[in-house]
Amino acid sequence: MEKFLDLKNLSIGYKKALVEDINAELHLGEVVLLMGNNGVGKTTLIKTLLKQNTILQGDIFLNSKNIKSYSQKAIAEEIAIVFSKADIPYNYSVEELINFGKYIHYPYYFKIDAADKNDISNLIEKLDLEQYRHTQLQHLSDGNLQKAFIGRALAQNSPMIILDEPTTHLDEDNKLMILKLLRQLAKKHNKLILFSSHDWRLAREFADKIWWIRDQNLQAGLTEEILLKNKNFLDPHIFNVNHNFVSPKIDAPQLEKELLFSFLQKNFDVNLSSFSITYKEDKWSVISNFSTTSHKSLAEIKNSLQTLLNSTI
Repeated sequence: MEKFLDLKNLSIGYKKALVEDINAELHLGEVVLLMGNNGVGKTTLIKTLLKQNTILQGDIFLNSKNIKSYSQKAIAEEIAIVFSKADIPYNYSVEELINFGKYIHYPYYFKIDAADKNDISNLIEKLDLEQYRHTQLQHLSDGNLQKAFIGRALAQNSPMIILDEPTTHLDEDNKLMILKLLRQLAKKHNKLILFSSHDWRLAREFADKIWWIRDQNLQAGLTEEILLKNKNFLDPHIFNVNHNFVSPKIDAPQLEKELLFSFLQKNFDVNLSSFSITYKEDKWSVISNFSTTSHKSLAEIKNSLQTLLNSTI
């Protein structure tokens, strides 16, 4: 695959660096998930790639050229962008907003041709926005407005598309539809897609690579390799919001494991590490030092644990 984006010894931030010594490269045809907690530098990195933030140290090469040599217009031709928060151009319809994506390549007085119009119609259909084609943007739901902005970026037809939290306002069906469409664009049309999200589980199905910002560093690599190096991603304690709660050992498939963990930490404010809970053939078993009990529901598990805890007081 052709290398398109190359970061060398890059440090980003404002007066103080948020992320330091970044060395990573991306290729056309790849889908990449950018992860990290709020405030760690995801949006700052995106803005630095767009030459909207000053580089603190190092270099960014876009299509083999240092971005220092790019004008803002030239960068816009290479990278389409969808921010999670964007100004809404009132009095414009969905179709007119998506049309704007074409004008990045043309003078303002240029009229889009039949091929462009056909491309826009196809995008509107793929984004399931046909019934809103002539609807003014201020009358759209947050989800459909987000899809319209994504449509504008796709219409731009740039080699790279960056999306900052693109699925925030989307329901599950639309989230999957957008991510499938982005992956299809990457693979069939050789686009580089970089999208940020808090939901790391999206990576397993849609992302070839992960960029994970943590502790002022960026880990970059194949999705599966990053997940294997950071197995806490696959452990439900990442959802721990009850610091007095200590989980029992849970032996169950991932979904059941995560749901049981969530259920227990909502209902117990104690250390349950002396217990083990297993799941097999639709039955749960609670194992303590003194007994093993079988249960068919989470409510039964809760009652069993409460009984066992009371018996030790």
